[in-house]
Amino acid sequence: MQVTETLSEGLKHEFKISVPASDLDAKADAKLVDLKDKVRLNGFRPGKVPVTHLKKVYGRSVMAETIDQTIRDTNTQLFSERGFRLATEPKISMPTEQAEVEELLSGKSDLTYTVAIEVVPPIALADFKSFQVEKPVAEVSDPDVDEAIKRIADSNRGYAAKGEGAKAASGDRVTVNFKGTINGEAFEGGTGEGIQVVIGSNTFIPGFEEQLIGIAASETRTLKVSFPKNYMNDKLAGQPAEFETTATLIEAPQDVAIDDEFAKTLGLESLDKLKEAARERLAAEFAGATRQRVKRALLDRLDEAHRFEAPPSLVDEEFNLMWNSVKAEMDSAGKTFADENTTEDAAKEEYRKIADRRVRLGLVLSEIGEKNKITVTDDEVGRAVIERARQMPGREKEVWDYYRNNANALAQLRAPIYEDKVVDFILELANVTEKKVSREDLYKDDEADKTVA
Repeated sequence: MQVTETLSEGLKHEFKISVPASDLDAKADAKLVDLKDKVRLNGFRPGKVPVTHLKKVYGRSVMAETIDQTIRDTNTQLFSERGFRLATEPKISMPTEQAEVEELLSGKSDLTYTVAIEVVPPIALADFKSFQVEKPVAEVSDPDVDEAIKRIADSNRGYAAKGEGAKAASGDRVTVNFKGTINGEAFEGGTGEGIQVVIGSNTFIPGFEEQLIGIAASETRTLKVSFPKNYMNDKLAGQPAEFETTATLIEAPQDVAIDDEFAKTLGLESLDKLKEAARERLAAEFAGATRQRVKRALLDRLDEAHRFEAPPSLVDEEFNLMWNSVKAEMDSAGKTFADENTTEDAAKEEYRKIADRRVRLGLVLSEIGEKNKITVTDDEVGRAVIERARQMPGREKEVWDYYRNNANALAQLRAPIYEDKVVDFILELANVTEKKVSREDLYKDDEADKTVA
């Protein structure tokens, strides 16, 4: 076997490899000898078929298998000897001319091919004991609990009919009958009777609720709206429509007395028990926010401490996934880059930086996990599947079957578990200091972080 490196440019390498025909022939003959005891051919007793005859019958297919196996074995040996960790699948170029292929399959010519690869660079891990990480912690206050219970009460309040001649205001509940048309034609799903609409709840098509302000019982109005461009029904998405709407009842929200009786309607013994439950839920939410802030700070520190060239193909792949998603969201919302106070070129540059960071952090986390033997058990993945199933009552079996039969979906569940275990490992080594903060500071800038790996 002869190996010649024809390209070494950063993380990209290319090799020209030649395997003598005699080596291929010897390997193919060994396969044929093995095949001798397994095949049944008319006119020959089991195990007595001459290899020369087998070669006439199966020679080409056996040689094809031999070539395929030789390429895999040769590449594995080459990459192992040079200490390469592949970033992507190797790209192999073989002879394509019919005459060359025939010569190769008949064992008359050497196997010559090229393999192009992109590798992961060596990653020198930082000393995690030197990391300083601040952990913001917020305590649940009594006003926080009171506010949470008020939100619960508001979502459970009742409504009472307004007096005769009263008109609807924001916050009122209006019962309506309507008939919708597009360009004068009725459409499927555009008719409703006895539909309750809470003005200001933003549960109906944009503009529908606002046009009910001031309407009285028995009054009919024509409401002019447009379906959102990302509406679930493609036939209606972006279409202007008119709804002939009649109000049949106007109701005003009633105040809810926050007391023991209210707590009992929620299945709790008393108001004190409701406050305890609200406090526990808020504490869990605060802990989740703290975790996200700490993780983000740690990933920022990892990013600063590990600067290296990320494999371009992986960056391109990550960027394309992000960019396609961004474009789809903007198209569905009818937005332009000007609406976001930027340009397409500037946005692409920003997202490419994010893609580069994500790839590098992913490689760093993988390196840490591998060197410290951090793994995700099947039980941990199984618990994650069960948790997903619980989130979809009535469809548990469907969810379970989906993950059981979909290796990629399971991998997507495994990845964040692995990442969190690596993060916990680093935090055990890092110098983590708590800092008391307000609820407002804890949630400050707590929007979806595009840069998290």
